[in-house]
Amino acid sequence: MNIRYKCLILDHDDTVVDSTSSIHYPAHLEIMKRLRPEQTPVSLEEWFLKNYNPGIFEYYTDELGFDDEEIEQEYTIWREFTQTKIPEFYDGFMDMLAEYKARGGIITVVSHSDVDIIRSHYRHHSNSTPIEPEIIFGWHVDSEKRKPSPYPVECILDEFQITSEDALILDDLKPGVKMGGATGVSVAAAGWGHQIPEIRLDMEGICDFYFTRVDEFRTFLLG
Repeated sequence: MNIRYKCLILDHDDTVVDSTSSIHYPAHLEIMKRLRPEQTPVSLEEWFLKNYNPGIFEYYTDELGFDDEEIEQEYTIWREFTQTKIPEFYDGFMDMLAEYKARGGIITVVSHSDVDIIRSHYRHHSNSTPIEPEIIFGWHVDSEKRKPSPYPVECILDEFQITSEDALILDDLKPGVKMGGATGVSVAAAGWGHQIPEIRLDMEGICDFYFTRVDEFRTFLLG
């Protein structure tokens, strides 16, 4: 049976797994408790907005003024949470990927999370037919090699000898959109992780496709 795209380039957090409310925001609360105890943390909704703009790294360095040592401490605390807590995949997502893979689709990931953490999530939630991405690009200390740099997408297209028209990026934030714009790959917005109007309106305007439910995306991808 046919598939609309030969290759999926998936974001991970809040696109494939429901992780901000269960892992990343609680980690942020702990980071603030240890590094900025005198400052009131932003709310969960505000945290989503900071993720969207200006981005978490920029939020820590530019708005909160974290220095290099504090950034290292922030990363250590964050790893404490990501290594001990496993988020749930969104309902129906793994079944969709299983069917997509069975039809010959290529599954890849470009995310700001660590590669070992992403891989562990897939392995933990795979059933009798393991689903594991062919390639995972995670956080990289070199900004030229991490999203929104076109580097990960260019590597994926080259690895599988496919064109930009053969691939689709699925992401919930702007770095994925920028990456798509730099490589000519279409971008679908994963709008099921939250219902924040400012983010939804912006993503609807800058993405090629916008989906509010996983089953809508499945129908689009698989028919």
